[in-house]
Amino acid sequence: MSKFSSWIEITGDRVNNLRNINVRIPRYALTVITGLSGSGKSSLAFDTLFAEGQRRYIDTFSSYARGFLGNRARPDVDKITGLSPVIAINQHTTNRNPRSTVGTTTEIYDYLRLLFARSAVAYSYLTGEKMVHYTDEQILSLIVQEYAGKRILLLSPLVKNRKGHYKELFERLRKKGFMHIRVDGEVQEIVPGLRLDRYKNHSIELVVDRLKIPPSEGGRQAEVDTQRIRASVEKAMQQGEGIIMIVDYDSPDADAKPRYYSRTLMCPTTGISYADPAPHTFSFNSPQGACPVCKGLGVINRIDIDKIVPDRSLSIADGAVEPLGKARKSAIFEQIETIVGKYGDYTLQTPFAQLPEEAVSEIMNGSEDNFSFSVAGVTAANSHYEGILRYLEMQQENAVTEEEQRWVNKYSVEVECPECHGARLSKEALSYKFGDKNIAELADMDITDLMAYLDKVEPLLTEKQKVIAHEILREIHGRLQFMVDVGLQYLSLSRSSDSLSGGENQRIRLATQIGSRLVNVLYILDEPSIGLHQRDNERLIASLRRLRDLGNTVVVVEHDDQMMREADYIVDIGPKAGRLGGQVVFEGTPEQMLEADTLTAKYLNGTLSIPQAEHSSLAGVDWLRLYGCSGNNLKHIDVAFPLRRMICVTGVSGSGKSTLINQTLYPLLSQHFYRSLQPPLSYDRVEGLEFVDKVICVDQSPIGRSPRSNPATYTGVFSDIRQLYVQLPESQIRGWKAGRFSFNTPGGRCEACSGNGYKVLQMNFLPDVYVPCEVCGGKRYNKETLEVRFKGKSIADVLDMTVNQAVEFFAAQPAILAKIQTLQDVGLGYIRLGQSSTTLSGGESQRMKLATELARRDTGNTVYILDEPTTGLHFEDIRVLLSVLRK
Repeated sequence: MSKFSSWIEITGDRVNNLRNINVRIPRYALTVITGLSGSGKSSLAFDTLFAEGQRRYIDTFSSYARGFLGNRARPDVDKITGLSPVIAINQHTTNRNPRSTVGTTTEIYDYLRLLFARSAVAYSYLTGEKMVHYTDEQILSLIVQEYAGKRILLLSPLVKNRKGHYKELFERLRKKGFMHIRVDGEVQEIVPGLRLDRYKNHSIELVVDRLKIPPSEGGRQAEVDTQRIRASVEKAMQQGEGIIMIVDYDSPDADAKPRYYSRTLMCPTTGISYADPAPHTFSFNSPQGACPVCKGLGVINRIDIDKIVPDRSLSIADGAVEPLGKARKSAIFEQIETIVGKYGDYTLQTPFAQLPEEAVSEIMNGSEDNFSFSVAGVTAANSHYEGILRYLEMQQENAVTEEEQRWVNKYSVEVECPECHGARLSKEALSYKFGDKNIAELADMDITDLMAYLDKVEPLLTEKQKVIAHEILREIHGRLQFMVDVGLQYLSLSRSSDSLSGGENQRIRLATQIGSRLVNVLYILDEPSIGLHQRDNERLIASLRRLRDLGNTVVVVEHDDQMMREADYIVDIGPKAGRLGGQVVFEGTPEQMLEADTLTAKYLNGTLSIPQAEHSSLAGVDWLRLYGCSGNNLKHIDVAFPLRRMICVTGVSGSGKSTLINQTLYPLLSQHFYRSLQPPLSYDRVEGLEFVDKVICVDQSPIGRSPRSNPATYTGVFSDIRQLYVQLPESQIRGWKAGRFSFNTPGGRCEACSGNGYKVLQMNFLPDVYVPCEVCGGKRYNKETLEVRFKGKSIADVLDMTVNQAVEFFAAQPAILAKIQTLQDVGLGYIRLGQSSTTLSGGESQRMKLATELARRDTGNTVYILDEPTTGLHFEDIRVLLSVLRK
């Protein structure tokens, strides 16, 4: 008898390469769908289960709403029963919004904002003093006690150290009946037409009342006219926007500091005040909380002289100053020629590197001198030279179109905001502290340190803070623990989402879903173990079980053997990839899987294994050595890499692998060989560069952002294929060139869809939908072009071939075969030559880049850097890839 009580049943699934399969997936269980890359796992999980769940969800909307959303096509399947509401957590939905952070994505930052709004303590950003606020009765009492026996001025602060004549302000006050003001410490009468020097800074206070506070006698306060003082305080509060200022009128010290009182938060020394805190006060996505300089981004674009002058060996006449181009008859070049001539025998033909620093500074920053130059024979005098930097800054400020913005951004770099120093928040928001940390300092801690701080912060809190913060801290702690459980304890809440890998983004959303505590949901995940060390993988599996135990069904597309062994149920798709896959070769429990005869089962039960390489001697090899690496969390380490060997850099998540290789070694080598502008992280020195002549980084970033990009165009083999079709007799007779067989240029392409093969339907609130072109049927070309055939196949038929089919088809064409053979060698034989690059996973994109590089002629002195090349690979795919790398 089965231990599963209910099932999701899929009958007759024919999506993509699936072969009319029938599958049962147990509800309220953890199921792993596995198989070779390209066998059809994602077609079953995402293109069938998720697509049908999304379609049924939209069907619940009113017909009016569905009119905006459009109709979702039903997956090519006979029947699906037992389907719950579906949530897909995959790796293709990375948020590229620069305002999105780990904290905002997980909503933990929302709880931190609430914590600070309710229980943080405010301090003055000028003096560091604790901000104070008083009730009206407290203000009255303090005035009477502190100024007993003194004459005082009761003032309303209006202007603080600002320029202007303020004629309108004085006239407005006079009409309200006020008689006196205090300007820059001097009391004067408000007379008609009063105005100040508009070019000087002024501080202005309105004199609301002059009071004599009776002295205290024998420790007792004499009778005070509290009614008058209360009325004056109220009037002063109204005029001063909640703040009043008291000045000792009889003090012999003219510079004696005034005292400030406020109903809102206020610095007792300087009088600066804060609005009452609210959650949006601490949001960098809100105008109330964001830093006014960087608008909450933490960085600003600053013009960079190295981008303005990328090649200093050139002269200004030859275009050294890139934004200006080559010298021509114009005022700016005449001005620059005058500037360089001031410093000696220099001209516009002098190489930029040989110009004196003073001349370069003046060219970039501007000159105080006036210049005369001629235009069309007319002399124009007293022209001022602003400088290249100022010119580009003005262009940056005034850019209207995206094209103008892109042009000026070519010459700028992102630098830390000088106002908030990368914290994103206003100085007021950063002046609130919970314990002894502000909200940015907490967000910058990694998850482990943040949890430890919040656990130990209680002694620094008042009793009132403890009561208010207790429930909020419990919610924050629970969500932080979910982050630890999915192996993300090394991240900080301030980490930008666009700097995370696909696997990290997926696990963040997984932690968020666990925190939401939904039940009766079908969760579909795409290889969540990517990038995880074995230690963190165990935590991830425990998190998936927790999600299941809440009462949900969890389906995971995965190759990890530990995940398969810990699952409740396994579905193995195969037997091979692409058109040779698409069948269910096994479904059952992990225990049953170990007894099966599938390729996956053989690797799990030890019948097959990935062969271990024989260790080669390091005697006599050249070395590339890095000394003093200290970027991010690296502890001033020294590292040596043996050249002409395959090297593996490993460690737990967050240990510093990417810091060392992707952010130190690769930028260092790129700068040396290609004059790259990306600086490496901190290191002392490098040795062994003379043994290397090239560096290639093969990462998992997309190979094309347009659906037009495909494996054939990326690898360059499509140019060879088009040349082959041009040489056919039918093409020669018609006089066609290679452009006739391009879907990017008019002539041979289908003009109804501009060679896309599809048309885009705008879906408003959902992602756009691509539907095949009704004219060419998705073939991209017009009828005449498709009539030209090689071995019975048109150019569109070739694009529809898999790599494996193309290897057989072009076996007699060496130039074409060499390029597609490497795709087959790295395990991409199942993808189609014309498949849109946007549909490829990160691992597939990486292997395609690797294949393209391997197809090129190699010098033997190239450093290849691969970032987790086994991502998304089945055991058999890893075996094939390793054999290629070892070659």
